[in-house]
Amino acid sequence: MKVLITGATGLIGSEVVSQCLDEGVSIHYLTTRKEKIKTDSNYKGFYWDLEDGEIDLNAFEGVNTIIHLAGATVSKRWTASHKKEILNSRIQSADLLYKSLQNLNHSVAHFITASGIGIYPSSESKLFTEENEEVGLNFLSKVVAAWEKAANQFRNLGMDVAYVRTGMVLSAKGGALPKLANIVRMGLGAPLGNGNQWQSWIHLEDIGRIYLFILKNEIEGVYNGVAPGPVTNLKLTKDIASHVRAPFWLPKVPSFVLKLMLGEMAALVLEGQLVSSKKLEEQGFIFRYSNLESALKNLL
Repeated sequence: MKVLITGATGLIGSEVVSQCLDEGVSIHYLTTRKEKIKTDSNYKGFYWDLEDGEIDLNAFEGVNTIIHLAGATVSKRWTASHKKEILNSRIQSADLLYKSLQNLNHSVAHFITASGIGIYPSSESKLFTEENEEVGLNFLSKVVAAWEKAANQFRNLGMDVAYVRTGMVLSAKGGALPKLANIVRMGLGAPLGNGNQWQSWIHLEDIGRIYLFILKNEIEGVYNGVAPGPVTNLKLTKDIASHVRAPFWLPKVPSFVLKLMLGEMAALVLEGQLVSSKKLEEQGFIFRYSNLESALKNLL
């Protein structure tokens, strides 16, 4: 089995690459930096440039599945220019892959794309499943909807398409958890907004395992990449404080303060979704970290 991965050096991408190599899956990866190209027998890099629409077509040679993880970070202030980058990095990259395959004799039969639970509207009471057709009204929801639409076009090439709607990824290597833990260690931990917004999270190892599970079982369709035990922002912060043995006494941080500090990006911390993992479990996937306690114990 040979897989082409975009975004291979990101937080999730690095984990997927590691797990694939451990399972004997050969990797081709795309990079915009020629100095990062490696030519190992089972881990080969190829150049692409989204702005110029350039891609090394040798990247597709012998590939059975594409795992599309490329995309600019959303954890950077949403200026007009960065919002454009967030959207274009996801859509243009998918379009370039699609256009490259249209007139190419290839063996790709499966397209697996990252997505996000941010497509769902924010709610403190509703449980969202993959069958939910509501789309939120904020910027991130629109990005995810466009992201999935770009992936859907690969069906026109006769491919099976899978979408992994990822929640908050917990990792010791990066993402939100190390930043939150450091704030809490300094005695500055506090719930954000009213603290009741849901945090549907997942351990980095499990999100990597989900991609491998979908790959090996040739699964298609939409799947929520979240653990079975979502928690509120209040509980998440309290549990982090407990694990790092830090006090938790500060009052809640008012929403208006966060909006002044973060602008439109405050939606990332003030809005949340209660998301179900049942569909993935019904396919036979078993989480290694199904509750927050076990995840934090492993990571902190």
